[in-house]
Amino acid sequence: MPRTSRTSRPGLALLASALVALSLPAIAFADDSAPTVGTGPGRVVVSSDFSGSTVPEGFKVAEGSWQVKDGRLYGSSASSSQLSRITFGEHLGDFRIEVTARFESAADAARWTAMGLDMPAGGSVPWSIATMRTGTTAANGLEFAQRTSSNTWNVTDTHAAPSSAGTGKDVKIAAEVHGTKAVWYFDGKEVMRTAKVARSADGVQGLLVNGASVSYDDLEVTELPPQSYIRPAGAPLTVIGHRGASAAAPENTLVSQEIARRGGADFIENDVQPSKDGVPYILHDATVDRTTDGTGPVRSLTSAQLDALDAGSWFAPHYKGARVPTLAAQLDDLRTRGGDLLLEIKGAHTKAEVSTIVDTIRSHGMTGRVFVQSFEVDALRYTHELAPDLPLGLLRSTLDADPVALAEELHLAAYNPEDGALGKKPSVVADLHKAGVAVMVWTVDNADRWKALESAGVDGVITNRPTELNGWNSAFRQDGATPPAEPKVTITSPAPSAVLDRAQSPLPAVQSDHADSVALSLDGRPVTAGTPLDLTTLTAGPHTLRAVASGRGGTTEDTRTFTLDATPTGLAHLIFTSGAKDASVSSMTAMLGLKQYALLGTWAKLQSGKSLNADRAALIAADAHALAAAR
Repeated sequence: MPRTSRTSRPGLALLASALVALSLPAIAFADDSAPTVGTGPGRVVVSSDFSGSTVPEGFKVAEGSWQVKDGRLYGSSASSSQLSRITFGEHLGDFRIEVTARFESAADAARWTAMGLDMPAGGSVPWSIATMRTGTTAANGLEFAQRTSSNTWNVTDTHAAPSSAGTGKDVKIAAEVHGTKAVWYFDGKEVMRTAKVARSADGVQGLLVNGASVSYDDLEVTELPPQSYIRPAGAPLTVIGHRGASAAAPENTLVSQEIARRGGADFIENDVQPSKDGVPYILHDATVDRTTDGTGPVRSLTSAQLDALDAGSWFAPHYKGARVPTLAAQLDDLRTRGGDLLLEIKGAHTKAEVSTIVDTIRSHGMTGRVFVQSFEVDALRYTHELAPDLPLGLLRSTLDADPVALAEELHLAAYNPEDGALGKKPSVVADLHKAGVAVMVWTVDNADRWKALESAGVDGVITNRPTELNGWNSAFRQDGATPPAEPKVTITSPAPSAVLDRAQSPLPAVQSDHADSVALSLDGRPVTAGTPLDLTTLTAGPHTLRAVASGRGGTTEDTRTFTLDATPTGLAHLIFTSGAKDASVSSMTAMLGLKQYALLGTWAKLQSGKSLNADRAALIAADAHALAAAR
């Protein structure tokens, strides 16, 4: 096992003491072993300060010279053609790898070291790595790259580091990996992100050296919790390519998927429905007429007929020959080339048809990289029953009365409304986030709306232009290199714990800072700041104003509760504004003047729906009986 880091020993002592205090079995931490406490997030899988004299147990030299001396691990590569590498750790879907690295010497500024993010334990290809050149300030000073199964390079992302590594200088480097997504950190600063880490079923971590001699210290691999679909403050919008990159290539094809992936999409959003013989195919419309050279409903065509269709020429001549992919083909492409799938079950499906989709996802080893969404509630229920591990999203053209309750009922990970629908009530984002539910909005291709959705705290945007949104994300985050201030909001009127009567018309007032938008509601119904509240529609008792402010620094809220009291003045106001005929108003005011409150309450109930509007009659009766009880 790897050696324990010097800096972690006090933490181990505290942990051992805590275990004793809790009367739990103690865990022995030998000098040459790393702590492994249980399983799951927070577990330190590898931790070594290389204080021994040999390569730690559990490390496997695949190529090149690797040795431990003077409290550091040294790796050497004799030439630019040699890829020295050592592996360690275990297969993890979500983890952080961090190490202090120092170039001792290098053949030239293009030589490099790398953290292995997914490597076979024996060191053979393919790999996914995070690379640092000695010339770190070059445009490709830092990279995410892949060594393919055919032993060729596929460099997916490059960026310049904020400072030079050079030689003889310790640099703290790290990468956080969540499935196919990763973040590169240089001396504690985030430098770039990718959604194109190629993953395997059993790859581990490693270190690599090319044309250089590099020493390492304080290596640690820590298991992380799965990445939440809710976007942390300051993180970019999740980029979801609508039917791939459908503004640039024929929708729902593998070429559209490839362009979206190369453009930085975090998810590919595609539609699935069955052929006549029950094979799941990727196609949006109920018929093939619009997007292929064929005709007829998808469900009336066999897989052989669908396979023969040209799905590219309609978009542009050079896409001639693109095919309608099966779900299986799409999953194979994502698994081998990178990317995650937001899969819409299109139209009504039987449980058996949903089962075929789920079985296809499972058989291709993609359950951890597929998010299922649908307008069809039954399809989501079937999916949860068959595969409760698959995250679910509900598509909506209009907002439901209570999205949070529906999300809980359907076990949703995301609630995915149309942009215009969300714009009518953006405060629903904060409500859903409190319930642990993400919000992914469709379909938005406009930068002004991207900014508004980012400010509203939306988590992901489904767009026909994923490359443009990815670029907008980068520019927006660069502009906001200084963390944005958290919004502040205060309800300044009515006064705290105010007691009001119905004759009053209070003006709700809100003060905010660092907010792009403020949504105000009374008992959950939207109201407008500065517009008088109509207290003739409310029941007596407590009522709550809520203000939700959204900005680049996140969302925050303030609440203010006031009490509506039943008073003779307020009851008179209810009567005079009731719209009842003069005779009825005279009768009610006479009883009110004589303080015959109980009689007035009974009279109002009897006249409900007759001489009095039913809602107003109920309020008059309630206030009158409350006054009678208080006498």
